[in-house]
Amino acid sequence: MILPVLLLAALVAPAAASNGHLTVQTRTGIFTGLLNPEFPSVREFRSIPYAQPPVASRRWLPPAPLPSSNQSHYATSFPPACSQYVSSKSTVFGNIVPEFFIWDGNENSTAGLMAQASSEDCLQLAVWTPANASTSNLPVLLFMTGGAFKTGGINVPYQLPASWVSRTQSHIVVTINYRVNIMGFPNAAGLDDQNLGILDQRAALEWVHENIHHFGGDPAAITLWGQSAGSISTDFHTYAWHDNLIARATFSQSGTALKPLDNKDHTHTNFTFVAKHMGCDFPHNPAAELDCMRQVSVNRIENFVGQYLDAGSTPSLVFTPIADEKIIFSDYPARAAQGLIANTPAIMSNCANEAVALYPFPSTNVTAGPWQPGVNAVTLKDWLCVTANTSIVRHNAGRKTYRYQYAGNFSNVSPFHWMGAYHSSDLTMNFGTYPDFRGVGTPLEKRTSEVMQDYLLAFARDPVQGLERMGWQAFELNAGDGGFIKRFGADGLAEQDVTGMEVQGACWGEGTYDPFP
Repeated sequence: MILPVLLLAALVAPAAASNGHLTVQTRTGIFTGLLNPEFPSVREFRSIPYAQPPVASRRWLPPAPLPSSNQSHYATSFPPACSQYVSSKSTVFGNIVPEFFIWDGNENSTAGLMAQASSEDCLQLAVWTPANASTSNLPVLLFMTGGAFKTGGINVPYQLPASWVSRTQSHIVVTINYRVNIMGFPNAAGLDDQNLGILDQRAALEWVHENIHHFGGDPAAITLWGQSAGSISTDFHTYAWHDNLIARATFSQSGTALKPLDNKDHTHTNFTFVAKHMGCDFPHNPAAELDCMRQVSVNRIENFVGQYLDAGSTPSLVFTPIADEKIIFSDYPARAAQGLIANTPAIMSNCANEAVALYPFPSTNVTAGPWQPGVNAVTLKDWLCVTANTSIVRHNAGRKTYRYQYAGNFSNVSPFHWMGAYHSSDLTMNFGTYPDFRGVGTPLEKRTSEVMQDYLLAFARDPVQGLERMGWQAFELNAGDGGFIKRFGADGLAEQDVTGMEVQGACWGEGTYDPFP
């Protein structure tokens, strides 16, 4: 009987050790993750709460810290995204590349309903680490998803970093949920705080700073990174918490704080309009209006707002960040000139054909694509020129900035040639997810992705000198050339160095803009 018992012990011991390796104790709980099925050298902790659930009486309040806990949890399934509506309108993302949407395996990308994979109880994050990182001191990238402050979340197929972490084995990626649309930016008269989604992001960053060392991360080496709405948010943070950013560097990928705010409803009429249609008609009693709206199901609220916008009804409803002069400000250049901006390095980027995915979608003639001159005008006005002006503001404030333009036009990510390097497409390069859905891609695509990943990791390791040691110069206002910009994925080259005037000269009337360099 001794031999079988010894044999059983030998078999059980590795399993126990492995499970212990996948269990991490934090201040707020004990979490057991899993090894990624496709990349077994990567540990994933897919659902870790970072704040109390914003439900019932806590709906539309700032995120509340979690108490200390020794309770055990399995973190092996992705959490629901924060409550959001899936538009029924034809769009590039809904009809051609839905892999940029949240996905539970069954989502309809043009449902015209609140997303099945979303919920109010959503303030969670996910952590990806090398399998052997439990005692390391690795740099951490905290990623905030885009979605126009209306959609987005952790479980977005093109934004899962397992292959990248597997490739490097030397960094950690954290992705977060934060409240969006009317649930995250209500602008209700009865509230003291309106920009709740931004406060959610800060709460997640604070949780990561406090607990990431348990996962093998260095709390002093966090890079705050976002794309689109997440990119704008990242820049917001550098002003809102300029004296205590927590992160030691930022990466704003398509969008900055200088992008004009959509929401200028300082009389709170949008929220009151929705409340009235929910049966909460208290136009002169903000407290009663808010209390009543907290009793309405989130599905009713989301579907009303979403279907109202899908129908093109007027007056238009907007629930996005609004200048409150506490978290969001109305004059960022003035604040930067006063030094009220974090003294941390930043990468700022754009895609060459940025606006094509956001322009009216030609659903009746998909192969022809939209009107390119109109796309170019929106790319310049809403994206590239905003980044260019932000670079100047940061330069004048003495803040180090690195710039890049992504120009790859790879058919497995851009199924129609007119799409080119559209808004969000460079995420597939950063995360290494470009081969996941429409073929493995080309050698140039692979090389471009690896080069972009290597630069980002060098920046995370050493934001002050890491990129310059690799030959990437910081942005400077050199006479006549508009500064230095990296270009990725164009002309058969993974990378090349170009002048700012070549990329953004059209912002100042110098030459014409080329969306397909």
